[in-house]
Amino acid sequence: MSHHQHPQPDYNRAFAIGVALNVVFIVVEAIYGVLADSLALITDAGHNLGDVMGLLLAWGATYLSGKRPTITRTYGYSRLTILASVASGLLLLLAVTIIAWEAVNRFLEPATPAGRTIMVVAGIGVIINALTAWFFVSGKDHDLNIRGAYLHMTADAAVSLGVVISGLLIFQFGLNWIDPLSSLLIAAVIFWSTWGLLRDSLNLAIDGVPRDLDPTRVREWLTRQPGVEGLHDLHIWPMSTTETALTVHLLMPVPPADDEFLHKLARQLHEQFSISHATIQLERGLDSRGCMQSENCAD
Repeated sequence: MSHHQHPQPDYNRAFAIGVALNVVFIVVEAIYGVLADSLALITDAGHNLGDVMGLLLAWGATYLSGKRPTITRTYGYSRLTILASVASGLLLLLAVTIIAWEAVNRFLEPATPAGRTIMVVAGIGVIINALTAWFFVSGKDHDLNIRGAYLHMTADAAVSLGVVISGLLIFQFGLNWIDPLSSLLIAAVIFWSTWGLLRDSLNLAIDGVPRDLDPTRVREWLTRQPGVEGLHDLHIWPMSTTETALTVHLLMPVPPADDEFLHKLARQLHEQFSISHATIQLERGLDSRGCMQSENCAD
């Protein structure tokens, strides 16, 4: 059975620049967060550190997914992109918990942060995070792993912008309670941006059908093919955050004389449903005793 594999875009340079910029910014933000006594800057620095770890995970998974399969790892390392997406989502949820906890404590023990410093440092963060997010914008709709990196950086840019606004309110009006409040808003933004990523990546991790692919449409399309009277044992699962596999038994009393039908079917599955690995078994009879998935495999 022929498969369709296309070279994936090279994001190594984007990851390298993004990680380097954010590491430098984390150090600067943490130092000035302590000097300005700003919980918003300190917690944002901690969140950025978690995002750098997420970028490193995504980078490593992307690199390893490009390695060729071996005799013992017949699918290669492409599944690591799914595991990296799960780990990235869990890291963000941990960051949400820590930020929210620290913000509540700061409400109980208020401080007087330096508004001007907060604005300047967070403003730099807006530029760096927005630039890093732009590096990944081309792949955010096609690769969940890259989408995770994009969402990390987009959320960071929005969070840093929120910190700039809180710094302005502190500087102009002395509203010190804005600092812990902005931290709680940071936690809410992170949670909101993380939930969809974690939901989708966990679905892929348990071999769920990718969310943007309708298995009912695939089944109906297959049954409409010339000579096909039924099907069973239809399985669709992700091999990575960009590749989807399918296996199916097609019931054809009069099977084709050559393999052209199979090659055409695999090509059309890729073009219409982005299924890159299709394995199709043809059966002459209508006996579906080979199906092990009960009614889930019924015609």
